[in-house]
Order: sequence, then structure tokens, then C-alpha cells
Amino acid sequence: MAKTLSPVCKLCRREGEKLFLKGERCYTPKCAIEKRNFAPGQHGRTGSRGGRGMGTGRASDFARQLRAKQKARRIYGVLERQFRRYYDTAIRSRGLTGLTLLQILESRLDNVIFRLGFASSRPQARLLVTHGHFTVNGRRTDVPSMQLGQGDEIAVREGSSKLSYFKDLNAVAEKRNAPAWLGRDLRQLSGTVTRMPERAEIDGSLDEQLIVEYYSRR
Repeated sequence: MAKTLSPVCKLCRREGEKLFLKGERCYTPKCAIEKRNFAPGQHGRTGSRGGRGMGTGRASDFARQLRAKQKARRIYGVLERQFRRYYDTAIRSRGLTGLTLLQILESRLDNVIFRLGFASSRPQARLLVTHGHFTVNGRRTDVPSMQLGQGDEIAVREGSSKLSYFKDLNAVAEKRNAPAWLGRDLRQLSGTVTRMPERAEIDGSLDEQLIVEYYSRR
């Protein structure tokens, strides 16, 4: 599995907004974008806000499409090749390509664990999955990109529930609301995909139409 080695706070600064890649730290004054709300690099301060350092003046259509795609990739922690595969799957599916793409991203195992409140960020959720702390439909898995569907059940593995992190997880998770498309049992530290998410239940800052336009022109 690929891993981002560069400071993830730079990714938020590149997009000009918080992507919440470092969990609880993003909600504190320690968040890098609170101190340096400009794009990284030597031209970060002088580049236009619309282009986020990609040039001066109004951002071109291509620049806006690229930024929309990069933002989605960074929020969900997906590499370009895998993101393109998701797009190819979406374009072959029935329904709106952009919405289907976002639903594919939302139904990744690591994202579902994050949405259930069992991890403070998607990177932490990926780490927990790769260490084998979760089961899907009763079977242990270590694949963060595993696609879940309606009726799939996710739970903390019995052996992992004895670890201190999971012993305290109930109190931490109950502070966060799970989305309506997921069922959650905090006492059992489990969850169920009751249906696919609707557009209103997915990050409103994402612009799927710009992503479709980006790949359509290539």
C-alpha cells in the first residue's frame, strides 16, 4: 500500500482549506493552516488565491478541474492510478458518474471506519485496518481499500477489543455522529452499511462535476 511521506499539512495548504488529515490536531490552533494559510513553496505568498500558487490572475478551467481532482484524492488518501480506476468504474456504471465516483470513495473500508467514529482520521483508519484490527462480515481483513456494500457488517476484531485504544473508543466515538447511511453499535464497536450515501451526505466542498470534466478532456 502506498504511503504519503511528505508533511500532510502541506496538502491542506495547497488546497487552501482543512482536509482534516491529522485527526484531532486539525481542530486545534496547532493546525498548520491556521498559521500559514497560503500555498507551500517559495511562491506561495505571492500566487493568486484562486490558483493557489499556480500562477497569477484567475485560475483557468483546467486548473480548477485539477484542484478538484487533487482535493478529492487527498481527502480519501488515494493515489492517481487507483483514483482513475474508480473513475473508470463510475463511468461504466448506471447513474450520474460524479455521484457514483463519490459513493465508491465513501464506501471504502477505511472511510467507513472513519465515518463510524472508530478512528480520528482516514490515515489512522487505514493504519488500524492494515494492522488487522477489523473484520468485515466476520472475516478479518487488512485491506483499507476494500469496497463495502449494503448489508456489510464491520466490527472490531475480538482480540483487538482488549487493547487500550479500543477499550476507550466507546467514549471517544460517541462524541461523533455517524452518518444516516451507516448503522452503529458503540457497545459492540460494530457498524453496518444500511445503504449507499446520498449526495447531501457526502462532503459538500467536493465538486464531482469538475472531476468528471478533468478526466473527460484527457
